[in-house]
Amino acid sequence: MAYEPKPPVIPTDRTCPFDPDPEYRRLREEEPISPVRFDIAPGRDDGWLVTRHDHVRAIMTDPRFSHRAELLALVASPPFEVEKYEPQPSGPGSFVRMDAPDHTRYRRLLTGFFTVRKIQEYEPTLAGIIDDVLDEMADLEPPVDLLPAFVQKVVHRSVHSVMGVPEEDIAELDRHFSAIMRIDYTLEEFIEHNTALDQTLARVVKDLFAEPNDKLLGKLVKTGELTEEELANIAWITIGGALDTTPNMLGLGTFALLEHPEQLAKVRERPELMERAVEELLRYLTISHMGASRVALEDVEVGGQQIEAGQTVVLSLPAANRDPEQFEDPEVFDVTRPSRRHLAFGFGIHQCLGQHLARATLRIGFQKLFDRFPDLRLAVEPGEVPLRDKAMHYGVYALPVTWGVSRPPGHEPRAVPATGRPAVPVSAALAGRGRAGLGLSSGGTCGARWCARAGAVPRRPRRGCPS
Repeated sequence: MAYEPKPPVIPTDRTCPFDPDPEYRRLREEEPISPVRFDIAPGRDDGWLVTRHDHVRAIMTDPRFSHRAELLALVASPPFEVEKYEPQPSGPGSFVRMDAPDHTRYRRLLTGFFTVRKIQEYEPTLAGIIDDVLDEMADLEPPVDLLPAFVQKVVHRSVHSVMGVPEEDIAELDRHFSAIMRIDYTLEEFIEHNTALDQTLARVVKDLFAEPNDKLLGKLVKTGELTEEELANIAWITIGGALDTTPNMLGLGTFALLEHPEQLAKVRERPELMERAVEELLRYLTISHMGASRVALEDVEVGGQQIEAGQTVVLSLPAANRDPEQFEDPEVFDVTRPSRRHLAFGFGIHQCLGQHLARATLRIGFQKLFDRFPDLRLAVEPGEVPLRDKAMHYGVYALPVTWGVSRPPGHEPRAVPATGRPAVPVSAALAGRGRAGLGLSSGGTCGARWCARAGAVPRRPRRGCPS
């Protein structure tokens, strides 16, 4: 009998591409720290799902909770049978899954490259990269897939210019990272792409040790503090993190702005709102939809709930970022919202190292994209956009867009039927890149034009949502 992969232990059934599973709302209100049972765990298989902002933030800053790889249960089981799960401690340089002081030592080496001042100094270079990519995109005949035409080029060239890794190697690494960041790969794919990643990074690092350049990785070599193995693992984290997060936010964020035209109009009329718009997109979309996990090193009480030593807690970032105790009208996408209290980048010592670079890429990227193509719009119906709902970070697999030409009569976006997925594929070229779309149920509405028309729950006027 063929092995049937088990679903993640957290709610994952969306009723709209921009909203998390509505079950999170119920849990946050009724059972904010709720029990879960893990299918794959190195120790205890009982744990907790945490959905309130204050609880999530508190756990992220509490040293009694660990992020060590060898202790954590898995939110999403591998899509193949695992006889015995005995993870090893993170290798030298893999600081993300370490605690202090090991984590502190490696992070200290990197922090100076990603300060606010350093990123501000880098912004003219980043703006030039984006301008060049938009020039190339303008030479294409629409419709185009925005991901290869814009998103991936911007991120690849930015990573190349910051890290000092050849652009052709960045593209190769992206292909392998994209495969292993899914949760529906095969065992053969997992082995193939992980092996290729290790080999490519080992070659890149060997070249840097032989001839270090003046970019980030080359400067780390010159410190004399790292071995080749350590630098390869640091490159895995920093390059992989950049390739799997910022592109998904650029793609999904563009989709969200196009489907909320009244919000996009505000940003176009008042460019100074773009910084707030980026923060709101980060909060509203929260692409880390599998959350963040920690394991209790001792018995800890959180929100009146006793969490026992050895139990893994899954911190739902999407639920925390929709907490009405922190955000007024949290279900509304409002580009004028002033708050930066969202947890899209995490919090505490493991907060995203490259957050300032990500913010700059999104802010400059969105601004220049819509300035250059003011009539940018979807080239397919919204329900046909393939979604990364089976990946560690949420986003879109493709975003067909067009500009300049008149929309054919009758081509206005239509509602997605409440039963099943849209019948019309994106195109033969795009259909194979991911799931074809997402049908709506009666669970709620996300506020986008087409979701509101198709969903069983009608929209009600809310502050900050003029439609």
